[in-house]
Amino acid sequence: MTPPGKPVRVRIAPSPTGDPHVGTAYIALFNYAFARQQGGKFVLRIEDTDLSRARTDSEQLIFDALHWIGLTWDEGPDVGGPHAPYRQSERGDIYREHARVLLDRREAYRCFCTEDRLAKLRIQQQAEKRPLGYDRHCRELDPAEAARRAAAGEPHVVRLGVPLSGPFAFHDLLRGEVTRDAREIDDQVLLKSDGMPTYHLANVVDDHLMAISHVIRAEEWISSTQKHVLLYRAFGWDPPQFIHMPLLRNADKDKTKISKRKQPVSVNYYRDIGILPEALLNFLGTMGWSFGGDREKFTLAEMIEVFSWDRISLGGPVFNLEKLTWLNEKYLHELSVDELADRAIAWRLNKAYLTSVLPLVQKRIRKLDELIPAIEFLFSGDLDYTPVLGELVIPDVAPADVAKGLLAYVERFEARVGWTKQMLEDEAAAWCSELGWKTKHAYMVLRIAVTGRTATPPLFETMAALGKEITRRRLRRTAEVIGKAK
Repeated sequence: MTPPGKPVRVRIAPSPTGDPHVGTAYIALFNYAFARQQGGKFVLRIEDTDLSRARTDSEQLIFDALHWIGLTWDEGPDVGGPHAPYRQSERGDIYREHARVLLDRREAYRCFCTEDRLAKLRIQQQAEKRPLGYDRHCRELDPAEAARRAAAGEPHVVRLGVPLSGPFAFHDLLRGEVTRDAREIDDQVLLKSDGMPTYHLANVVDDHLMAISHVIRAEEWISSTQKHVLLYRAFGWDPPQFIHMPLLRNADKDKTKISKRKQPVSVNYYRDIGILPEALLNFLGTMGWSFGGDREKFTLAEMIEVFSWDRISLGGPVFNLEKLTWLNEKYLHELSVDELADRAIAWRLNKAYLTSVLPLVQKRIRKLDELIPAIEFLFSGDLDYTPVLGELVIPDVAPADVAKGLLAYVERFEARVGWTKQMLEDEAAAWCSELGWKTKHAYMVLRIAVTGRTATPPLFETMAALGKEITRRRLRRTAEVIGKAK
């Protein structure tokens, strides 16, 4: 499995573009388990070259989520290591130097095609029902002339000169030989016009320079791996061992790829509704992997002890919330009363959280026995909307459009960094203006969606206290309920 004398080094390389995804935790777990069993190193690298999508808060959220479920890494942006820096945005000179190597070897070339030309090319290819892709217009430019134009400041990208024909293959530890014809791959961009690398160049260069022995990632990257194999060949490097894990699937009829539109995918959502970290990690360990026999409950240490790749099933594992809840129940029931008290206090029965929510209801209660009923929805997961279904309406707006409107509000705050009362209120006001809805009607729908009630503490302060994950989940569920209402 590992070449003799070559130490096991694996990596997880998330992009800081949003909330920490359970898919990231899933792939991180299998990298971690393999590295620990083999006595190797587990590296965390941040792939943030897409500056337009990178979020300033997302990196720390990733660190916190992985630590919460019990994973640590040997090298990374926060702990350092011999191959620093571990943020791709800080490695620009390295990528540009490697792009120059490929240009010098005539394995890559400069492309001066404008966005307008490429857009017209796509339209023409679509009209003629031809395969979409770059037509290699600049491939035969004289390299000296191309270098002169680049030195003069003419905008350009650097593309890999993909072989024009012929099959090529790579070996996947789980899937065997994966073959593709070069004619199916266009000349991919390696270096963008702003000097930043694409995912393909940065990924290959970093994996090589960081001595990654095994690339363990989701199967959706198989088509990219075929491009990466060409890059390894162009550099004259030996590729790592590739292992493509089966994708997590929704528990729907078509077993579609897990997505936030179908169910919560943020690790923090499961933390906030009271799933224990060891239960979530155990659950992720059952995704496509078998401990042996019919055993489904096991610790991380036990998983590491018996870990092997031949226990992987390539059928799409279903991310079933009922099974996760069942596992969590098992863990909860095994705690002592003292341990359960500690977990509950650490979850949300702590002074810090109470201090943040009590101002919402302090002026609304007369006795302490009214406190818990007044804030019960702040400690719940999913809500029952049946008693208030008739209130989830906006005059002269079809229910389907109300549902779409709620989802549009979710998309608005998803695009924002941070989670504050002011941001939520600003986005809600702009949302109402865009849809032409009166705030008194729209805000009532929001209020019911996030609390299950028509009378609550101030709306946006309540949403801020609930947190993004639960607020998002409740708005999406309300849209689903409205959409199904007769």
